[in-house]
Amino acid sequence: MKNIKNYIRIFALGGLGEIGKNCYCLEYRHQIYIVDCGILFPDEQLHGIDYIIPDFEYLELNQDRIVGLFITHGHEDHIGGVGFLLKKVKIPKIYASGIALELLKSKLQEQKVTANLIEYKSTSIFNFNQMTLSFIRVTHSIPDSFALVFKTHLGNVVFSGDFKVDLTPVGPPVEFEKILEVNRQGVLCLLSDSTNAELEGFTTSEKKVGDSIKDLFKNIEGRVIIATFASNVYRIQQIVEASVISKRKILVFGRSMEKTIEIGQALGYIKAPKNTFIEISDINRYNASELTLICTGSQGEAMAALSRIANGSHRQIKLIPGDTVIFSSSPIPGNAQFVNNTINLLFKRGTNVITNSPFTDTHTSGHAGQGEQKLLITLFKPKFFIPVHGEYRMLKLHAETGIQCGVQKNHSLVMENGQVLTIFDDSFHLNDRVKTSDVYIDGHTIGNISSNIIRERKTLSEEGLVSIIYTLNFKAKELINDPSIVSKGFIYMKSSEEISKKIIAEGKRLIQDEIKKYPALLNIVSMRNSISEAISRFILELTDRKPLIIPIFMSV
Repeated sequence: MKNIKNYIRIFALGGLGEIGKNCYCLEYRHQIYIVDCGILFPDEQLHGIDYIIPDFEYLELNQDRIVGLFITHGHEDHIGGVGFLLKKVKIPKIYASGIALELLKSKLQEQKVTANLIEYKSTSIFNFNQMTLSFIRVTHSIPDSFALVFKTHLGNVVFSGDFKVDLTPVGPPVEFEKILEVNRQGVLCLLSDSTNAELEGFTTSEKKVGDSIKDLFKNIEGRVIIATFASNVYRIQQIVEASVISKRKILVFGRSMEKTIEIGQALGYIKAPKNTFIEISDINRYNASELTLICTGSQGEAMAALSRIANGSHRQIKLIPGDTVIFSSSPIPGNAQFVNNTINLLFKRGTNVITNSPFTDTHTSGHAGQGEQKLLITLFKPKFFIPVHGEYRMLKLHAETGIQCGVQKNHSLVMENGQVLTIFDDSFHLNDRVKTSDVYIDGHTIGNISSNIIRERKTLSEEGLVSIIYTLNFKAKELINDPSIVSKGFIYMKSSEEISKKIIAEGKRLIQDEIKKYPALLNIVSMRNSISEAISRFILELTDRKPLIIPIFMSV
């Protein structure tokens, strides 16, 4: 058995094979350091699920060894799960910087959760049990984004966080001098953002997008309605600047957008002359050409401000002739159809619509392309390389990029959530695993949503429901009258009488057969299961559909 002091364990509870749910753990000298704790937004298959968080069981069982939670930046897929973590696990301290700290404060206050929050800055250094933590500022779509550097006796372990290498950034630049210093000390392992591993070259600079937006604003005569990610603070600031240059007043719609602008102004990231932002009550004091409306809904979310404006249900804003809607975003995977639906509604209402394209440049990613990923790997020169924050193909491509940049083939590792990399002085292995899984959040319900419930919801949405109702004399073990059926989303009863009669007849035969099975007391649970399975098979043969079957027994 190797000495516990001489090895490091690195693993993810979320963030590998997916874009979201980022939660990474570093174990050193028997202590646990957690990096980020985010949420994953569900796809259309997870009916009724609000979002997904990591399984915290391992942290619950080992919470006495946890040093703290360290936040790289303030996006939901990195901080959205913190409140749920705190409800399960005692975290001594949470370290965050700038806007991430303020967003986290607001989020925890809403969730009625308390935490010991520690603010760090770019120059901060924390000393733990023979471990030193320092920070490297990187560029991203939200201010105060940092790479974390854990200095150990085996070398530095670096978590890049989400990053791009923007050489003409809107905010502070990447701290290249710190990267070179960490390189000189020696990098044991680099865990790096893989989101844009399929994109060749460098991502477009945020400044170029800002210039494009300013040009668009100058040439638009009516109202500008512009939708972007609420968390994209630098983009919002550039929209503000474009509005000021084109002499427009700004109205803000969407709760998350309002919160981000409030925090951004308080921290000095969003700056505007006095009275640039106005209230809805003042809108009629200005001509259409003097107004900018910044709103949520760039992803076609049904309840977001832009979607409600597009379908005419927004209480305060109605589309008028001459309006131009700008999408300062690109659809994230799974959202393209929702975005297209919103765009179609806007066109139907006669609105001018501008989306991101090579000719307009209304959006750029906050994540590094292959060129930037290669640059980071080359500058750090890690002994081990773990691509994170990406679907499997992204991780695979990024791992190959690592090999191209000089990482040994067996040291560039495509890992899974729960898989543990253990590094010793002279060797390493990937044999261990910790428990991890998806935990579903459904309203106020956490983790009690089973796969069976998800399947039932899917069946209801696609096949409908048939309830067959029996009235029984339980003592006499007799069916009082023919069963009745209720259909929801399966057939319309009045126009499908023949099918209804066949289901009722089969249901009657089944209950009579079931009653005969029990010489003493009827077993309702067993009867319900048998009839449900039999009716399901019968309807499948009859209609080629498989609705959810619910037998109901009424006693007289």
